[in-house]
Amino acid sequence: MSKVAIVTGAGKRVGRVLAQGLLADGWQVIAHVRSKEDEVPAGAIRAAADLSDGKQAVEAILAACPAPPGLLVNNAARFAADSLHDFSADELSAHMAVNVAAPALLTAAFAAAGGEGDRLVVNILDAKLAAPNPDFLSYTLSKAALATLTDLSARALSGQRIRVNAIAPALMLLSEGQSEDNFAATHAFNPLGRGVEPADVLAALRFLVDSPTLTGETLTLDGGQRFWRLPRDVQFLEPKP
Repeated sequence: MSKVAIVTGAGKRVGRVLAQGLLADGWQVIAHVRSKEDEVPAGAIRAAADLSDGKQAVEAILAACPAPPGLLVNNAARFAADSLHDFSADELSAHMAVNVAAPALLTAAFAAAGGEGDRLVVNILDAKLAAPNPDFLSYTLSKAALATLTDLSARALSGQRIRVNAIAPALMLLSEGQSEDNFAATHAFNPLGRGVEPADVLAALRFLVDSPTLTGETLTLDGGQRFWRLPRDVQFLEPKP
């Protein structure tokens, strides 16, 4: 596998952790960020592009690669609150452009870039897909579409020795609009009583890199929260004492 990796949304939050972990593992990391002013982890190659620009953004990211990439991590995502009651076709389109169309275009470009040996695409989903609730409607619809893309692209690309898998974590970091008290109360609200951390996603990514026969699968990291079938997003629920 080529040791060149693309990580979208690599400037902050879990994307930054993934990029730093891959750098530590000896990868050359193309760290995608939205603007030229955004920071990237030390040692990474910056690729600034607005993913809603579609093909133009994809070309900019691939152009930053010093060699055909062996790993693509579709991590960047739009995450905005909406519901059926205030649904907007424009908001759905904005989510689909970043969360589905960009990963599809990047995956196609990644496959076309060539390279020798095993190659891997990893899509970052959301654990709520395993037990859906109606909060964050457009976001959830887009992540469900990305899950389907994971399956379909795994089938389409297996003949090229390209594996496509996904990681679906539950709440890891403070969300926009969420209070620190609410995050502290809900982070570990699952049967295992353990909050999911960005390091858990990095460990799952490393597992997928080291599993050359695994394709078309999703690793759900939620401490068993899906067993409870919560009626709303966890940040809108108060855990039982």
